[in-house]
Amino acid sequence: MAVGPLLPRPLAPAAPFASLEVRDLDLLDYADARQEQQRVHDAVVAGTAGPTVLLLQHPSVYTAGPRTAWYDRPVDGTPVVETDRGGRITWHGPGQLVGYPIVRLPDPLDVVAYVRRVEQVLIDVCTEFGLATGRIDGRSGVWVSADDRGPERKIAAIGVRVARSVTLHGFALNCDCDLTAFDRIVPCGIRDAGVTSLSVELNRDVTVAEAQPVIERNLTTLLGLSRDERGS
Repeated sequence: MAVGPLLPRPLAPAAPFASLEVRDLDLLDYADARQEQQRVHDAVVAGTAGPTVLLLQHPSVYTAGPRTAWYDRPVDGTPVVETDRGGRITWHGPGQLVGYPIVRLPDPLDVVAYVRRVEQVLIDVCTEFGLATGRIDGRSGVWVSADDRGPERKIAAIGVRVARSVTLHGFALNCDCDLTAFDRIVPCGIRDAGVTSLSVELNRDVTVAEAQPVIERNLTTLLGLSRDERGS
């Protein structure tokens, strides 16, 4: 499959929440993070909690959405955790900043518009670091354009689920992770593109600790606020 051009996407308005809680969970096992997501999700559904984003890193783990093909998986017996998010197989691990936004979407539900907002958060973050990124038509996530260093390459992956109008799962931004972890799989089922990180593209070490406050500044885009409305 040929990789399409990078295309801009307009934002669609989200529900007008008063505030967004951001929680730093540091390094957390994938199963424990999934349990905490569900706990917060139940509270947001019940109206006892507002929109919340969990930011963390995972110990090294491969996770597979229900669309993952057998040939996308590791062939060396490496364990894979089955999950209910959208998308196919990917890797999480140290050096990758993972975000799980748990927010109520407005009616009528427009999951594509929400994914576009998540992408915009990450595009804006990369812009702050001086890295131009964008979207590829027909593919989720955030991408660096093809150049003399290689083909289009994904710097941030996105996989979401919506249950009872409230989101689960989210995004993973590669900061200074070991990209060889992706060599055992076909990341997101895409064979004709690469995977990269902020550190590789900027030719310097960009840690999760450096990227996290930049992510936090941009998270209100998830609620449909423009940069002007955020006062930034």
